[in-house]
Amino acid sequence: MERITVVKIGGNVIDSPEATARFVEAFAALEGPKLLVHGGGKLATRLAAQLGIESRMVDGRRITDRETLDVVTMVYAGLINKRLVAALSAAGCRAIGLSGADGNAVTARRRSPQPVDYGFVGDIERVDSALLRRLLEDGMAPVFSAIMHDGKGTLLNCNADSVASAVALGAAEIAPTDLVFCFEKAGVLRNPDDDTSLIREITAATYPPLKADGVVSKGMIPKVENALKAVANGVRSVTIKHSENLLNDTGTVIR
Repeated sequence: MERITVVKIGGNVIDSPEATARFVEAFAALEGPKLLVHGGGKLATRLAAQLGIESRMVDGRRITDRETLDVVTMVYAGLINKRLVAALSAAGCRAIGLSGADGNAVTARRRSPQPVDYGFVGDIERVDSALLRRLLEDGMAPVFSAIMHDGKGTLLNCNADSVASAVALGAAEIAPTDLVFCFEKAGVLRNPDDDTSLIREITAATYPPLKADGVVSKGMIPKVENALKAVANGVRSVTIKHSENLLNDTGTVIR
């Protein structure tokens, strides 16, 4: 394999049937071996409310107690994952839906309860790159939800951006790998309300001033920091771009 592409999508694509349909066509047309990682969108929150389960968030991250773990597993690894796999299959892409537990593909450890107890939330420990190689060599496109496991029978809810970075690092053990984070903006913007203020490139040297000045803030901080960590550890490049531009040479490149 000359090149592997790992793409991550979030709620902006998942919550819109129209955006999902357009993304699926673009991903199916993407050339070469590829993997998809998806988040959960708002469906888990809506279903939890219908079941009388309160959704609690701290700094934008979901507190995952036992009841919430059941809901997010059903929604992320079940409904959303299989909808994506079915749509990709209809578009001619040989997609296979996976959680971390499937084939023991990705293991995680439960996050420390200090300083915040997030419950059944995990941090990635290991990606089975040999399994990824076998699937990719067979022409499959793995589609990962962000539900991982600890290898001891417990499922864990993980951050989808972190899962994408870990999967990309696993793929980089097979062949040069590019990671693409797709969301609702053109990339990292100097002015969030102005798509023409795109920052074309961010490096480990240029990032700290951008963070200090508040140009990179809130949910963009973990995206950029995950990207920098990925390129520092073997991923060839990371691009942050709008989901509509998957096949275009646009966005912010992290090197």
